[in-house]
Amino acid sequence: MKKRAVSVLLAAAMVAAAAAGCGGTDRENTAPAADAAGGEAENGAGTENQEETAAEGQEDDVCRVAVVKQMDHASLDEIANAVCEELDQIMADTGRTIEYEVHSGQGDQSVLMQIGTQVISDEVDVVIPIATLAAQVMATCAEETKTPVVYAAISDPESADMTGIDYVTGTSDALNTSFIMDMMLTQNPEVKKVGLLYSLSEDNSATPIAEAKAYLDEKGIAYVEKTANTNDEVIIAASALIGEKVDAIFTPTDNVIMSAELAIYEDLAAAGIPHYTGADSFVRNGAFATCGVNYTDLGHETADLAYRAVTGGMEDLEDYYLMEGGIITVNTETADALGADYSAFASMGEVVEVTTTED
Repeated sequence: MKKRAVSVLLAAAMVAAAAAGCGGTDRENTAPAADAAGGEAENGAGTENQEETAAEGQEDDVCRVAVVKQMDHASLDEIANAVCEELDQIMADTGRTIEYEVHSGQGDQSVLMQIGTQVISDEVDVVIPIATLAAQVMATCAEETKTPVVYAAISDPESADMTGIDYVTGTSDALNTSFIMDMMLTQNPEVKKVGLLYSLSEDNSATPIAEAKAYLDEKGIAYVEKTANTNDEVIIAASALIGEKVDAIFTPTDNVIMSAELAIYEDLAAAGIPHYTGADSFVRNGAFATCGVNYTDLGHETADLAYRAVTGGMEDLEDYYLMEGGIITVNTETADALGADYSAFASMGEVVEVTTTED
């Protein structure tokens, strides 16, 4: 597979692949060929064997899909729901049966390993892990069987060592960090100190945090880093940044911080600190603003790619597919609480207004 590809219309390729069978990687439809007149199979096995092989063919025509979330929170739930919606749509469009089950690793590597071992043992046709750690664990579990692993939402597949694996592909939600920093300064040109809030356990965060530091260094803006690995630690870290009197906070697409957004957004808003984040799901949970990938679209694209991997094979697929972003999302309730004027964002791109939802 090639090293990288820009986002393509996977749905078109999926439709082209729909004529192919949907059996698993190691399964084959073993029904013997019948003659052109529809007579007995070439091996002369008779009606009983024909019925058995027909039943086997029907079983092999079922696509078995395991969707594995790294943990439960708004971003990953949105992607998983979109994956399932698209799999349902593929069934409606193609007439094929797709059986899928959604699992959650609860943010625990050992739980993810148990899930991966089980779904590979169950001989699913494709695994769709959501987020970096889930993808890394599923790829390890599928190493022997070469079961296709089609991940969703890895921000930096190369740094996560998820490229160059012949049975792995997926969609990347790589963040345009500089653009979000530009938003921050557009809304408040007087920013003097920025808080960087993230988890050291999230590979997704490493590159955008490095990019944010480089951007702020170039602008001569000070920054304070706070890291956390649990909800309680996120709350403590956010309180520390409030104490540091930062003018704004930046968090990339970090699953640990996302899980705790509902617990910190009100305190940040009360302190007058806008929280800029890497995904719109943060904003729906109370953060101020973002510019990034639409996770519903990403889930649909990932499901299409997974179906393409099963029906057409992995050979012609890229290492990963970069999703296009560019949608600015603002929480209007948080903006009101901050007294923040976000009208300048309109000159930077499409602005979507949302309110806080606890999901």
